[in-house]
Amino acid sequence: MTDRRRINGPSGGSSAPIYSKYIQKDAASQTERPSRIRQPNVLRKMFLKTGVTPSASGSAYLELEASKAPNSRAPVLASLSTSGLKLTCTVHGPRPLPKNAPFSPHIILSTHVKYAPFATRKRRGYLRDSSERDLGVHLETALRGVIIGDRWPKSGVEVIITILEGEEDQWWGDNRGGSITAGDWGMMSVLSGCITVASAAIADAGIDCVDVVSGGVAAVVKSNQGKQTTLVLDPVPSEHQEILAACIVAYLPARDEITDLWVKGDIGHGDQSTNTAQSASYEELADNAVQAALGSHRVLVAALKETANMKLERQ
Repeated sequence: MTDRRRINGPSGGSSAPIYSKYIQKDAASQTERPSRIRQPNVLRKMFLKTGVTPSASGSAYLELEASKAPNSRAPVLASLSTSGLKLTCTVHGPRPLPKNAPFSPHIILSTHVKYAPFATRKRRGYLRDSSERDLGVHLETALRGVIIGDRWPKSGVEVIITILEGEEDQWWGDNRGGSITAGDWGMMSVLSGCITVASAAIADAGIDCVDVVSGGVAAVVKSNQGKQTTLVLDPVPSEHQEILAACIVAYLPARDEITDLWVKGDIGHGDQSTNTAQSASYEELADNAVQAALGSHRVLVAALKETANMKLERQ
């Protein structure tokens, strides 16, 4: 199904041209893969702010810093740089359901996640694809166990997230020949950010919840130099040669509950005698994802306190 009201570009997308002055002849001056300079248990810096959309009942904006290449001092094009994560969320409601809608004793939650056309290197379409619908289903599952729906019968609330800049599934240099097929590892970090920013927007809208939910992701990655594997928090797919497994959780710290869990990849089939992350279990991967969610929860609570103090000062 195509949108006939717009003039769509080519389905494969296009990239900005690379001019000759940016092409390095020396192999040592070539753009290198960004490397992880953080410790395995350290998260990226996060910026979170609420109340960015006055017309909505609640809104929030989240941004994660982008990784840098080792020779980042040389001038590079924006199309060759590594992307971070930029999300905006708006909450509309609670508002009454239409008259022809059936009676509901609790609130009706609907989520909508959409990539902006310019969010990734491959241009996105105007209509939602299967990956965006999957993100919406996981987000609805994570938020459904948080909102106290019995307080708003015959009402509905809409959570709309726009991904302004998304995580890439791999480093752009790995697919120059077009023969490498990467997994959707970038979706894991995107979903983690969607859960956190949606929780901030719901709190900004004044909707009663049992706790503020935050997202966290952990992964088993393979180093760029050798075959050694490591368990890291908040992975960036472009920084690692290969990701073996990843886990995303939506965690409620006050209640010590997980409202959504998504594990992808192969783990737990390695030799116990060798020092490989294949011997790690799903429980260990989920526990590290919970630790990442706790780090996001601290930023979330600090942003909500700042917003509450600003509202009190205005009164």
